[in-house]
Amino acid sequence: MKFQTRALHIGQEPDPATRATVIPIHPTSTFTLEAPGVTKGYHYSRIGNPTRAALEEVLASLQGGAAALSFASGTAAMWAVVALLKPGEHVVASLDLYGGTHQLLTKVGAHHGITTAIVDMRDPSRLEAALTPATRLVWVETPGNPMLTILDIAALAGVIGRRSPKPYLCVDNTFATPYFQDPLALGADFAVHSTTKYIGGHSDVVGGAVVVKAKDAAYDALKFHQSAVGAVPSPFDCWLQVRGLKTLAVRMREHERNAGAVASFLAGHPAVSWVSYPGLTSHPQHDLAKRQMTGFGGMVTCDLKGGEKAAMSLVTRTRIFGCATSLGGVESLIAYVPVMTHFHMAEEERARQGITPGTVRLSVGIEDEDDLIADLEQALKS
Repeated sequence: MKFQTRALHIGQEPDPATRATVIPIHPTSTFTLEAPGVTKGYHYSRIGNPTRAALEEVLASLQGGAAALSFASGTAAMWAVVALLKPGEHVVASLDLYGGTHQLLTKVGAHHGITTAIVDMRDPSRLEAALTPATRLVWVETPGNPMLTILDIAALAGVIGRRSPKPYLCVDNTFATPYFQDPLALGADFAVHSTTKYIGGHSDVVGGAVVVKAKDAAYDALKFHQSAVGAVPSPFDCWLQVRGLKTLAVRMREHERNAGAVASFLAGHPAVSWVSYPGLTSHPQHDLAKRQMTGFGGMVTCDLKGGEKAAMSLVTRTRIFGCATSLGGVESLIAYVPVMTHFHMAEEERARQGITPGTVRLSVGIEDEDDLIADLEQALKS
C-alpha cells in the first residue's frame, strides 16, 4: 500500500467487538486479567494501551521503520534518545537547531554528564572532525529550525559508518514529516518527531515519537525508557494523532503550495532582506532538498531590514497569521524567533546560527493563498 492508503488503514482495522470504522479510545488505566500473568496483551496503560499501539503501528509504517514509540511530547521523545548515553559520552549536534533541543542537550544533558558539540554540518567533513572516541550520538535537524538549513543525511551517515564503534544517527524529521522525507532509508538509526506539529496537524494535542530503523538493543533500551520513565501520551492524545495522520499527505501538499507562494512574495518585498525556503532556487541547498526530499514543507523564515522594531510590528499586525510559538497546524502562525522560539539561547549562539534581531518564522497553513499574501502585505506596510 502507498503512503495515503497506509495512513488510513495500518493499525486501524474495524473494532473487533463492534465493527466500528474508527478505532476506539481506551481511556483505562488498567486492564482486568483472567488470572495473574494472563493478559490479552495489556495490563497497565503506562506500559501499553491499544490506542497507543495503533498510533505506533501507523507511525512506524509511514516513516518506514521497524517500530515506533510514542511519548507525551517531542522533548520527551528527544530525551529518550539522549538517555541512551552514559555520563562521559558525547553528542555532536547540527548548528541549525530548535532552541528547546539546544537547551535539552547543553543544559539537561550536561547535568547528566553528557557533553555536546554544536557543529555546522553543511560540510560533512566538519562532522568527521568533531567526532571523538566518546561520541555516541549525532543529532541532526533537516530542515533545521529556524533557518531551514538542509543537511545531506546520506553523506553524514557515511561519515558515521566509518567509525568504530559507530555512533547513532538521529534525525529530527518534524519539519519534513514522513510524507516529504525518509531519514531511515538514508542511513539514520532514529527519526524523531514532535507529533504536536504536522502529525497532529490541528494545534490540539502535544506529543512526540521515535521511529527506529531496527528492533535491536537500542530499541529495547528506548522501549524500557518509555515504560520506566512514563512520559507517555494519553489514549485520547494518541487518538487525535491517529486522526491527524489520516490527512497528513493532503495537508502537506497544501502547506507546501501555500508556503511556496508566501516565500516568493516575501522574496520580492522591499522590507525583507532575505527569505529561507528550500523550494526557492535561491536557497543554498535547494538542489540537495530536491534530491533528498519529495517536497519542501510548509515553513518559511525571513529577515526584515528594519530589525527588531520591524519584526515586532509584523508579528503583531497580521490578522490571519496568529502570533504563536508552535507550528504545523492547519492555521497559519508567525513567530518572532529571538523572543519566542530561541529565547533559551544566548545572543551569540543565536547569531552563530544566523538568527538576527529581524528574524521571523512563518508556519504557513492551509488557508487560501491570496488571503495569506494579502495579510502579510497589509502587515508589512506598517
